[in-house]
Amino acid sequence: MRHFGHIAPEVRQRLFYREPSDFTAGSPARLLAAALGATLYSPATRPRLADDIVKQSSRGVVSMVLCLEDSIGDADVVDAEENLVRQIQVLAECAPYAADPPLVFIRVRTPGQIPDLTRRLGPAVSVLSGFVLPKFTEERGIPFLEALASAESASGHRLFAMPVLESPELLYRETRVETLEGIFRAVDKFRDRVLALRLGVTDFCSSYGLRRGPDMTAYDVQVVASVISDVVNMLGRADGTGFTVTGPVWEYFRVQERMFKPQLRRSPFLEGQADELRAALIEHAMDGLLREIALDQTNGLLGKTCIHPSHVPPVHALSVVSHEEFSDAQDILRPERGGGGVLRSAYTNKMNEVKPHRAWAERTLLRAEAFGVAGEDIGFVELLAAAIPT
Repeated sequence: MRHFGHIAPEVRQRLFYREPSDFTAGSPARLLAAALGATLYSPATRPRLADDIVKQSSRGVVSMVLCLEDSIGDADVVDAEENLVRQIQVLAECAPYAADPPLVFIRVRTPGQIPDLTRRLGPAVSVLSGFVLPKFTEERGIPFLEALASAESASGHRLFAMPVLESPELLYRETRVETLEGIFRAVDKFRDRVLALRLGVTDFCSSYGLRRGPDMTAYDVQVVASVISDVVNMLGRADGTGFTVTGPVWEYFRVQERMFKPQLRRSPFLEGQADELRAALIEHAMDGLLREIALDQTNGLLGKTCIHPSHVPPVHALSVVSHEEFSDAQDILRPERGGGGVLRSAYTNKMNEVKPHRAWAERTLLRAEAFGVAGEDIGFVELLAAAIPT
């Protein structure tokens, strides 16, 4: 599979200076973590789940989570498990004939579901990439990670964990540092099996009876922004001890009434002759989503939890590395720069300081491998227009 693999080759050649790399479920964890992109969640109760997965894959989705937790009722768990096992088995049967199957994860409720579902899937476990672990703390998380390690050993198939950081202990100031230290101990112990850490911002907001509107981002909710900051501070470091942390979910599909002006400047869309696209994005609350994606990336997050297919193209379009970013990263990482120093950007608009910017450059080139490098004259409007399925 590859990002933007659903668009025509001639279009990719026009848009990209370097096209996104191919990857598979068996690729190195470092690349998979960077390539998760917009991870689309779907309730495990959907009756045509296998067809949904194939359809979304053909529309550019590369990672999906089939949810047995908050998206379904407590009374529906048994039926949802049966449906999930049956649908994944159907997916496994058609996998040899389906192009580019996505990375598939299951969000469970209890540790015991992990070995049980793995056993019930039988050979179909081959299409599964891992499990999403809810309300993760050290105390609650260790049993999940131990269950995953056991299931991996029993099945002989590599399985990754994606813990969700969403518990009140993490939100409350008096317990936050202790909780983060415990989370780090847990995921560090199982480092080889932890693909990424996901943020459960909806649960954070619920602890205070809050809900951000379509004109606001997670970073405008200060109590939430402070948690994101501390998670990145303690779990997302670039010194080799950190993990990939993904961005929070965006809840809105369409705005009925708007309080503030749209957040998308008109000029980039006029230059790309895409004023209708701008209007559609504003109508469906995507201007707020685009702003939040940009803030995610600025704050060290990569990828995003998504609950609607329309959210996928914006996440992927804004994940593409610009030609300017790529040029700067390459200059910083040239072997002859190993001793440090300062150099002027090839775009002559900024200073590149080799040692302080090295970690940024390394992350940028990894993102370039996953999402590609845009052409020198290509902006996010062209990428977004091309990524939206027709």
